[in-house]
Amino acid sequence: MAGVNKVIILGNLGADPEVRALPSGMKVANINIATSESYTGKDGQRVEQTEWHRVELWDNLANIAEQYLKKGNQVYIEGKIRSEEWQDKAGATVRGYRIRATSLNLIGSRNDRPAGETPESRPRPEPVNLGNAVSASGAAFPPMMEEGDVLPF
Repeated sequence: MAGVNKVIILGNLGADPEVRALPSGMKVANINIATSESYTGKDGQRVEQTEWHRVELWDNLANIAEQYLKKGNQVYIEGKIRSEEWQDKAGATVRGYRIRATSLNLIGSRNDRPAGETPESRPRPEPVNLGNAVSASGAAFPPMMEEGDVLPF
């Protein structure tokens, strides 16, 4: 029976990506992602727990990370977990885990907009009038399908 090795992480970058080029010309980017959760402890106090995840991105994902990611960005990563082992400075064997990303999605927020841009300064699309099908924000909803309509896919 085959196994499944899949990891999904949604969190914030703790630092800018560290990108390096290998002699073969391939690029690899290393990032650290923080995920946090909070709960109420037995004493009634709110407790926040943060986990740090080491992630490596290869080739095109490394190029995207180098170009678009910076400290504090929220990202969604899918990948595979890899165990690794190395010797520390004292010669002791250290074991750890790294996620090798297979997918990267940038999660934008208001804090990510360019300097000086405000919601009012962004160009807004003109609402399309489709009868009475307009949302409260002015965005138009598509008309309902009628019997006999053909789906475009």
